[in-house]
Amino acid sequence: MPTFAGTPVTIKGKTKQKGDEAPTFTVLDRDFQKRRLEDFDNEYIVISVVPSIDTSVCDYQTKAFNSKLESFDNVTVLTISNDLPFAQKRWCANEGMESIVTLSDYKDLDFAMKYGTLIDEYRLQARSVFVLDRERRIIHLEYVDEVGDHPDYDKVVQLLES
Repeated sequence: MPTFAGTPVTIKGKTKQKGDEAPTFTVLDRDFQKRRLEDFDNEYIVISVVPSIDTSVCDYQTKAFNSKLESFDNVTVLTISNDLPFAQKRWCANEGMESIVTLSDYKDLDFAMKYGTLIDEYRLQARSVFVLDRERRIIHLEYVDEVGDHPDYDKVVQLLES
């Protein structure tokens, strides 16, 4: 059972499995413009899901995936949270990371419900990672059991290197 600071939480939405077709979703970018999965056309997409970009583990996860994968020309990293677009924009500016893609699911929870990442008690996203191939099949996923723990960064990098 997933936990948040050691306390069990309820996760809502439809969880995915490796091999599933990645459902499209609608979220907002930092300028409150609607974005969909189809807007990103690179060969691979890594969806890095964080509860709140303003926390230490989420900050690290966002920086780690973007820095570890920046040399891959065929990979786009999307960071999704329920933070308001204002907060995501501020974080990116403060960290000097304006070129990364942060997306907000706060409005409709469309991504959370389609990927099984909504922490019902807090209306936050559960920490998780999805890697999609060109056909938008899920070739790797990780739902982190304890929301405060890190995902396996190296496993994602090794998969994309192979």
